[in-house]
Amino acid sequence: MKFWVGANALLMAAILAGCSSVQPSAEVENPEVEETEVAIADALEVASRPEAHYQTYCALCHAENREGYKNDHAPSLKTETLFALGPMVPSMATAYGRPGTPMGPYLDDLGGPLTQEEIQTLAAWLNTEAGYPTRPPEGTSLMPISGDIELGAQIYQEQCATCHGANGEGGTGTALGNVTMLATSPDVFLKAAIVKGRNDTAMPAFENTLAETEIDAVVAFLRSRAQGWDASSMKFDTPPPLDQIVLNPEGPDPNFVLEDDRYVSAEALNAELEAGAKMILVDTRVPYFWAMAHIRGSVPVPYYSSREEFISALPNDGTWIVAYCECPRAAADSAVTALRKLGFENTAVLYEGYAGWAASGYPISVGSVPEKN
Repeated sequence: MKFWVGANALLMAAILAGCSSVQPSAEVENPEVEETEVAIADALEVASRPEAHYQTYCALCHAENREGYKNDHAPSLKTETLFALGPMVPSMATAYGRPGTPMGPYLDDLGGPLTQEEIQTLAAWLNTEAGYPTRPPEGTSLMPISGDIELGAQIYQEQCATCHGANGEGGTGTALGNVTMLATSPDVFLKAAIVKGRNDTAMPAFENTLAETEIDAVVAFLRSRAQGWDASSMKFDTPPPLDQIVLNPEGPDPNFVLEDDRYVSAEALNAELEAGAKMILVDTRVPYFWAMAHIRGSVPVPYYSSREEFISALPNDGTWIVAYCECPRAAADSAVTALRKLGFENTAVLYEGYAGWAASGYPISVGSVPEKN
């Protein structure tokens, strides 16, 4: 907290100095006022640095030195496997939180105090401070892991439930049944934590305790809970055929009120889906993110794909098309821009993105996509 207090003290001193030296006439140049303005700007710059953001928003629970477990069982932010995919997962966790736990969303779009850029900078800073390479995830890191779900459920109760809760609700360990956590944490990330544990925490490494097939089974079981811990059975969606991409084809048109003539909120989109409105949902993320979890009824059309086959299948009757991505809008924005250039005017972007949708508790599904040879 010393860093943040120092920044505030500097800012307050600058303001007080300015108050004591302001002259009645605004036209009179005053070097002291100019120095005060510089001091205020410097103080604000200090306060916007990632380490200051950490002390302000994170240290209360995760502790001043990131060792964790100061309040609410908040985990250590120093462990190697937390950064198994670089800063990606911590960035998503900070932005969208863990609904149902003390960890709330910090993204400004969801009412939090930080912008997406500030959160990404904070996560990269945490990654660097922890002493591990800051690297983007490899393509293979987004591949689903197959395993025996029933065996995984048995092993979970034997090896994991004591800390993580019989129903994944968490305790001294992370809430592994949290839908948002599962929606934003690839299988490889989950596996890395099981294999190597979390150093300097109570989470042990299981690489010498469980066989790899058993670890894969636990990962597959956790993924099977992505739609809720109490799901009686797991249904893996497959991408709909192109002649069946319209949801509720006999339903009414949605009554969207777009922000900036472009964006629809998760609340509004969910309301129209619940009302049986006719539309097409387009997931513009890479296919394995769609497999990990997606908005129910969406069709995967990656932002980098040529899209010709998909576009040729689109009805030319004014059917609404809503695109979404993870970031939370860049890829979907790109797709909608391309569609509008082709004459598809009834198009929109999901403002909060997929993770914001999941964090709001709206319906999701888990999918399967064909693996490349």
